[in-house]
Amino acid sequence: MTEHAPQPAFVLIRPQMGENIGAAARAMWNFGLDRMRVVAPRDGWPQERAVALASGAGRLLDEAMLASDTAEAVSDCTFVYATTARPRGLTKEVMTPEAAMRDAAERISQGQKVAVMFGPERAGMENDDIARANAIVSVPVNPEFASLNLGQCVLLLAYEWRRASAEVEDRRVEMAGAEWAQAHEVEKLAEHYEGRLDEAGFFFPEHKAAHMKQTLRNLWSRMPLTRSDVQTLHGVMRQMVRWKERG
Repeated sequence: MTEHAPQPAFVLIRPQMGENIGAAARAMWNFGLDRMRVVAPRDGWPQERAVALASGAGRLLDEAMLASDTAEAVSDCTFVYATTARPRGLTKEVMTPEAAMRDAAERISQGQKVAVMFGPERAGMENDDIARANAIVSVPVNPEFASLNLGQCVLLLAYEWRRASAEVEDRRVEMAGAEWAQAHEVEKLAEHYEGRLDEAGFFFPEHKAAHMKQTLRNLWSRMPLTRSDVQTLHGVMRQMVRWKERG
């Protein structure tokens, strides 16, 4: 088996369909996870249908740890999370996927071995499985339709792991070769428009002119202008002035 980067193991408890195992492998690899453990799959192991659905993530299936029961699958772990919509009366800390994967990232950074358990498709995990977990991960789904496909649930947790463990920008602007306009360039644009609009009699009545000019300046400062935007807006005003002078 290849070396793995520090990360949680994703444990599929008694999965029933090879297609769902394959979908889970694909979801894991989408977000850089490759440590899969499979407990007593209903249709045996390996499974051709799992490989077919893995779509490029077949290595995870080749390297997956096969366990006969839940205790064996998590025996080397120091902290285990169980994903379930129903805590079923057991006293456990319940976390959202986001909080759980932040917690997992912190534990792994301290050298702990962490696992996330996912139950069978139809009924989910039994209490005997959940009892082996240190905490429960509960996805805030529609209570009237709380059932999640195995692949979907794995995808959610894998995504939150990626967010918690990697440098992921919450927001960014794709500049496509452009550069942001500097303050002095925006200032020149404001002066250009203010001057031309003043000539056109826009700032009327006179006692409101100062406020109108301030409003216009504030408009420019709120706009995330690139240098190309500034040049375009200069060109728009020049052309409008030329058009008026020709008329």
